[in-house]
Amino acid sequence: MRTGPDRIRHAIGFEVIGLLLCIPLASWITGSDMAHMGVVGIAISMAATAWNYLYNLWVDRLMLSWLGRLEKTYMERMLHAVCFELGLLLLTLPVIAHTLAMGLMDALLLDVGFVVFYVIYAFFYNLAYDRWFPIQIMPR
Repeated sequence: MRTGPDRIRHAIGFEVIGLLLCIPLASWITGSDMAHMGVVGIAISMAATAWNYLYNLWVDRLMLSWLGRLEKTYMERMLHAVCFELGLLLLTLPVIAHTLAMGLMDALLLDVGFVVFYVIYAFFYNLAYDRWFPIQIMPR
């Protein structure tokens, strides 16, 4: 299982790289001001960082108890990324609607765009992270 500091490094790296890619892209696609999109991005990032830590801890515990392993197949990685984003969607939809002064349907469409981006990004980030920082199996 990953250590606390490793989980923190994972979460911070994920969010920083994601923001650097996503804020300019979302601002360009929506025509929104970079400052407003930055506020939305940072708010979502803060929520996502907390959610990332808790969600991955929960998934690791479930995998160990149900499967007896932590290594994920490609299908498990895809399911992991999709479920993470669905949970985050529930947390972030009101923030997007309020901050960008838009209706829930428009906020949902924008959030779905974020989800598509982050599902793809999460798959590749986590694959790379696991290769760069392999899970160290701790003796029991």
